[in-house]
Amino acid sequence: MLKALVNKNIDQSIGAIAVGQAAYPQPFRSELEFNAPARGMWNIVHTGMLIPQSHQIFVCAQGCLRGVILTAAEMNAMDRMSFVTVQEQELFDGTMERNIVEGTAAILDRMAKPPRAVLLFLSCIQLFAGCDLKSVFAELRNRYKHIDFIECLMHPTMRKNQLTPDQFMRRQLYAMLRKTSDVEPRTIGIIGNDRATAESSELIRFLRSGNYGLRDITLCRNYDEYLSMARCGYFISYLTTARAANEFLSQRLGRPHLHLPLSYNADEIRHNYQLLGDMLELDVPDFAEDSAAAEAALRQAYKVIRNRPVAIDYTATLRSLSLARLLLDNGFNVERIYTDVIIGEEADDFTYLQQHYPQVMLYPTLHPRMRFAVMAPGSNDDFIAIGQKAACYTGTSHLVNIVSGGGWYGFDGIRQLAQAMQQAALNRSDVKTLIQHKGWGCESCL
Repeated sequence: MLKALVNKNIDQSIGAIAVGQAAYPQPFRSELEFNAPARGMWNIVHTGMLIPQSHQIFVCAQGCLRGVILTAAEMNAMDRMSFVTVQEQELFDGTMERNIVEGTAAILDRMAKPPRAVLLFLSCIQLFAGCDLKSVFAELRNRYKHIDFIECLMHPTMRKNQLTPDQFMRRQLYAMLRKTSDVEPRTIGIIGNDRATAESSELIRFLRSGNYGLRDITLCRNYDEYLSMARCGYFISYLTTARAANEFLSQRLGRPHLHLPLSYNADEIRHNYQLLGDMLELDVPDFAEDSAAAEAALRQAYKVIRNRPVAIDYTATLRSLSLARLLLDNGFNVERIYTDVIIGEEADDFTYLQQHYPQVMLYPTLHPRMRFAVMAPGSNDDFIAIGQKAACYTGTSHLVNIVSGGGWYGFDGIRQLAQAMQQAALNRSDVKTLIQHKGWGCESCL
């Protein structure tokens, strides 16, 4: 049966489907999965490292440790990571909880300077074995009262149930922010981002013009600055994967919040700014100059790219359909979108593409047949790829190398993306090297 699924004689494109014939929200059947070489642009290790003066401890089987250890090594952050391996006998001799506690204690007791926080990652094996995680954390918190312990999970089955590992990790990023009466009513906390929002964005300029201060975990230099985010008067998010974190934090601390989805649609962008203005009681400008600058950048990019095929993948932006819609409406030849599901925020874009561009092809990234769709870097340089998975599957070395929107938002985000596409069309990237490294922003990546 496995051979039938992945036989090399099967047409590589057989897993793809035209958007006009695709079903919402899951165009592809869930079954055996393949992980592409470009599989870890940003992961839970990178996210956890955003908490300054923290230390990560992974408790899992040795085979599961390889990827997370390599991530820390690529970041030159091995001094911020440790691990406790799970042995087979712990599954039946009742020592699993004790070994987690004592293994963690052995690590902490050897450190010259204790961390302010420990992100303790448990894995699926503890949950399958019915491990008493509450007692583990209770004992550690009692033994090390000066350290904040944050419960984290490296649990692949979560991908199909409730919050995904990415969503859960972004929520736990803010687990140590405590309710306070010392609220700063004119301070905004941007929640759940991997990288800071570009200062040139009209979102940032709009908030600063209204005399609102900004806090973002990506800008925190130490643990006290991280804890000060609890004083924000409002919380906003714009990444889909950060929405749960924003809602969780605002409910726990009792503060107003807004989710302003990252979008490439002018009407949705303006609607987001109006919602923000209403919440903050600010007059909203028309952003005509920003919109015009975005349109001009798109026209300039089209002059360079012309009819060259464009491929977009969901790791570059979770609003891949919204981006495809924008580019198609501006004359670009978007041929492929690599995504396995259609998220709720893209429902209108999906319908729009079905009605106006039904020929655009949707490609899965996880289907086992895709193992034969991986192409050597530079073997097909006609394509412009937005995202590493798109580059991996098309074989192009013309890559817009961004993750989760790249910190670009609003009309300014469109402008910056258009300029990045133009540069990608004119220049080749060392895609083979980039794909071997996991995180945008790691020392060994850039």
